[in-house]
This record gives sequence, structure tokens and C-alpha cells, in this order.
Amino acid sequence: MAQAVSTLIARRSVIAGLALAAPVTGLAFAETASAQTQQKASEKTLYERLGGVFAIAAVVDHFSDAVVKNPVVGQKSKNPELREWHTKNLDRLAGLKFMRTLWVCKVSGGPFEYTATRPGKTPIGLEEAHRNLRISPAEFDAVAEELGRSLDFAKVPKREKAEVLAAFAAHKDEVTAGSMAAKKKS
Repeated sequence: MAQAVSTLIARRSVIAGLALAAPVTGLAFAETASAQTQQKASEKTLYERLGGVFAIAAVVDHFSDAVVKNPVVGQKSKNPELREWHTKNLDRLAGLKFMRTLWVCKVSGGPFEYTATRPGKTPIGLEEAHRNLRISPAEFDAVAEELGRSLDFAKVPKREKAEVLAAFAAHKDEVTAGSMAAKKKS
């Protein structure tokens, strides 16, 4: 199964070295705008380059199981909230994998909608979903490293791996908001 997913990801991820076109200003020539529009149209979305929902779900499955076992953020974490979640709430892991898959599909340009289970101030709502876990910036980084290892396990190419990790990192402030608020109160 992992080999099939890996092959699927590799096949669908191959793309010629197209760079995203820079935005065209109002004074640009019409043919430049047309060429850039054609280049953007031929560029596959990250979702497509990752291999779609099934390949994304396979990476999320591996990642989610690895996070549970991670010594910094998993079952043996020094963070009591994370430790409790990864020991007493594993009956919710299947739903969490589903939500994570929807999230990656959404942020990578796929056709699926992600709606936060606890809406917050941001469109993604990650701050409220993670607030009570009090995830520190260092713990967030440990999760990002685990995501990187899962992407490597699935043989996701460097470009796509970097884009997924950048999308993940873009939400660090939201995910660590609970930890930062707790520090301010101390």
C-alpha cells in the first residue's frame, strides 16, 4: 500500500520546472499577461502535484500515527495537555486524521472544504482548536519535523514538501496562541 501510494505521489508530482508567474502590473504588455496566464493555467495545483486526496490521506495517516508516538508532543510529552490527548482521546484520532486531510486538501488548492470544529478569529480557526493544548513554539516545530519525516516517507518531492511545510508553518502563531496566552498570564 505504501509503495503504491509512494508511486502514485511520485507519478503525479513530476512537473517541469515552471515557476509561478509574478503578478502583472497594469502597465505590462498584453502578450506578457497572456503568456503568464497560459503558464498559470498549465501549472498544476499543489493538491494535484501531491497526488490528490488519497495520497494526501496516506501522508496524514502516517503523520498522525507518528505524532502520537513522538516523544516531544505525543504520549510521553512533558506537556500534560498533549500527553493526555495522545493517551485518553485516541478514539478521536480517526476524525482528526479526516480533518487534517481536509485541511491539507484545502490549503493545497484541492476541491474540498475545511471548516474548523471550533471557529476562531482566522478563516482556518486553528487557534481555538489548539488553544487548550497549549502547544509551545518548540512543540509546534517538533510536529513540523514529524510532518517532514512523513513527507519523506511518502517520497514527496522537495518542491512539494517545501510548499506543504510552508503552509503548515504559516499557522504557527494560531496553533501556539494558547501557549503564548498562558505565558502572559504567568
